[in-house]
Amino acid sequence: MNTERAVIVGGGIAGLLAAKVLSGFFGEVVIVDRDAFPQEPDNRAGTPQAFQPHRFTPRSRLILNRLFPGFIDALIKHGAHPARGQTTHLISPYGRMIAVEQNHDASFSRALFEWVIRSYIRKIENVRLVGMNEAIRLQTSEDRSRVTGIVIRERTSGERQPFTMTADLIIDASGRFSKTVQWLSELGYEVPQPERLKLSLGYSTRRYRIPAGRKQQLDAIRMEGNPLTSTHAGAFSIIEKDTAEMVLWNLNGRYPSTDPALFEQEVRQLENPLLNEAIKGLEPIGQPRGFRVPELFRYRFEQMRQWPSGLLVMGDAFCQLDPVYGQGMTLAAIEAEILEACLHRQLNHPKPGFELDVLQRMQDSIEAAWWLNVVSDLRWEGVEHVGTRPIQGLAFAQHYFEHVLKWSTEHANYDVYGLYWLVNSLFLSPWELFNADRITSLLAAGGSGEAKRWLDRWIEESDRPLDERLSLTIPSFKRASFESIDQLMSSS
Repeated sequence: MNTERAVIVGGGIAGLLAAKVLSGFFGEVVIVDRDAFPQEPDNRAGTPQAFQPHRFTPRSRLILNRLFPGFIDALIKHGAHPARGQTTHLISPYGRMIAVEQNHDASFSRALFEWVIRSYIRKIENVRLVGMNEAIRLQTSEDRSRVTGIVIRERTSGERQPFTMTADLIIDASGRFSKTVQWLSELGYEVPQPERLKLSLGYSTRRYRIPAGRKQQLDAIRMEGNPLTSTHAGAFSIIEKDTAEMVLWNLNGRYPSTDPALFEQEVRQLENPLLNEAIKGLEPIGQPRGFRVPELFRYRFEQMRQWPSGLLVMGDAFCQLDPVYGQGMTLAAIEAEILEACLHRQLNHPKPGFELDVLQRMQDSIEAAWWLNVVSDLRWEGVEHVGTRPIQGLAFAQHYFEHVLKWSTEHANYDVYGLYWLVNSLFLSPWELFNADRITSLLAAGGSGEAKRWLDRWIEESDRPLDERLSLTIPSFKRASFESIDQLMSSS
């Protein structure tokens, strides 16, 4: 493939990861984006969510370490906050857990992260970044079965006529601005209706300048919202260059304010002394900025009867996750690994239908992330799932997760809580929590509350073995890729 050209539409995180992978297989890789690529860390207009918090998970850190060796050090060198040894307070309706970061990690802004990764990409000789150009339609073979290029329009002067950039592979990584569904429909392809989650999510984030001598006193704080009372969730952390950020979020249209006075009031109304103490004495930098997510989408391109060769989709253009859980960057990294493995396989053992195979493998990993998102968000009043099939195991999973969180917090059991976190950050399969032995031991360990009583009744109402009933209740996720605890420990 090394004499061919690949074009990536979208220069965000998914596009940059795709470029790194494709550079090892194609003679030329071109990233086309409607925004200019900043020469310094700065947010692009095409990423309206960029001001809101972004973070690594153990899974994304592992993948990024392999693709971009030394990138954590590069982030820290350019101002990101070193996270090793940092204390994080994890607050839920059931109490507080305290975690100390043991890994070489960092906290950062989206602008800095993108800029550092772009710096790696710019050093790859066969990768070219083309900003201020908008992809407007696909170029195809006469029978429309193969994508042969992308039609591009410059956004600078507007004088030049649209031009076609030929390509052997097009990857749409343009996120929420994706036009793939429109393009496919215009070409006569029948695209299935997406699965949707109507949640009306709202963020508001404010940044603060940290005065001299205060940084060492500040811990990271993450406070979960309460679905029963519909209270805001909140988080505080240092990001970079003596700058901290405070974010509030909520669902079902209960948007945190972007008015400075009301935002500070809403922080106080959480009645959390840790959050109040953290921002005390910090100097606000500008006004809070909001971001709204009316719906999440999950497209099922792999189910299409026909799919044009030479076209793939990644990142938010494929599936939009709830940003609250910090899984979007992780899923983009997983998709990049899947793309790399599929390209290796195709290079060594070429087969027809390569693109649909890649989309199916990506969808297998999307399945776990989407399921975890929907199970969690449907706890909130007013959130609605729209799809052709109901969510498998919804009630059982919601009650079980609630019991796990409540029991591990009240008993300060960091092993179980850590397992809960690794599952929800896509490092381990949900079946690490849902196997019969673990469920039995957790229920036998005691605890109280409606969730445990519901689970006890669920088990007692059937004569079937628990492992058999679980296999019929919870999705298998067998085709999704996950890591292992050994891999996590070796990366520490």
